[in-house]
Amino acid sequence: MEKSESNGGSLTGMKLFAGNAHKDLGHKVAEYLEVPLGHLTSTRFSDGEIRVMVDESARGNDVFIIQPTCSPVNDSVMELLIMLDAFRRASANRLTVVMPYYGYARQDKKIKPREPVTARLIADLISQAGAQRIVAIDLHAEQIQGFFDIPVDHLYGGPIIGNYLIEEGLKDQEDVVVVSPDVAGVGRARSLAEMLKCPIAIIAKRRPEPNKVDIVEIIGDVNGKRCIMIDDMIDTGGSIIQGAEALLKRGAVEVMCACTHAVFSGNASQRLQDSVVSRVVCMDTVPIGSVKEFPKLTILPIAPLLGEAIRRIHLNESVSTLFNDWR
Repeated sequence: MEKSESNGGSLTGMKLFAGNAHKDLGHKVAEYLEVPLGHLTSTRFSDGEIRVMVDESARGNDVFIIQPTCSPVNDSVMELLIMLDAFRRASANRLTVVMPYYGYARQDKKIKPREPVTARLIADLISQAGAQRIVAIDLHAEQIQGFFDIPVDHLYGGPIIGNYLIEEGLKDQEDVVVVSPDVAGVGRARSLAEMLKCPIAIIAKRRPEPNKVDIVEIIGDVNGKRCIMIDDMIDTGGSIIQGAEALLKRGAVEVMCACTHAVFSGNASQRLQDSVVSRVVCMDTVPIGSVKEFPKLTILPIAPLLGEAIRRIHLNESVSTLFNDWR
């Protein structure tokens, strides 16, 4: 993403900090914004408790904290809460949490009796700790925005994936079809299909239990097509791999997949590399690391999108106009 033509606005009074969850992303966003990354110390006491110290003045500043609540999820969440409390007591003027990946987002509703709505609980904790604004990317369920009583800027990674696929020559191709791996993701798939000027297909499935998937039906024509499955995240890889196998059985000639959040739990990287999926495209909203990288994987940078959103929020400019062509 190129910097906005209005990038001449001063970023005076803004400070950018990053927790331990994805320090590398913090440095990349700071580089995009051409501002220094703030000094923050986050260590542990001997018993494992997290200790945070803000090493520079934040009084009166517009503070942005970059912290995806990714693995180890509980540590990332707790560190974020402690950082918020530290900055609130340091008299920051405004506290914005930039959490590209929202942990516990899949627990966004009650499915069975006596289940918690943990996504709402996390939202309450973050708000009570002092956050005054949230920036997130491709929430697992858009209703999570309503769990907060503070403004939420919901960003979309789809245009970045779409532009990459266009550069790869996949626009206006008669043999290309975008596939939603479930009914809930149809909106995301439709938006990508509109970018690529191609039709969509839908995989209808059910989940008998977490991380288990049964393919029920495929809606749409995939025979002789190159399929692009797009989802918000890949965790164990089971859903994507089973979906790809089902598409090939229906006559697809190739299946590639794309996602925003490359969670890659357990041996997901190896499973994807060994699977029928031809390539995997993702973004670096969570740290992937060399251990989880594999030959079929392409990683697209998310820092320019986050940096531009942060700049616009600080200057009180529109964030939604970044996605005028993405519905």
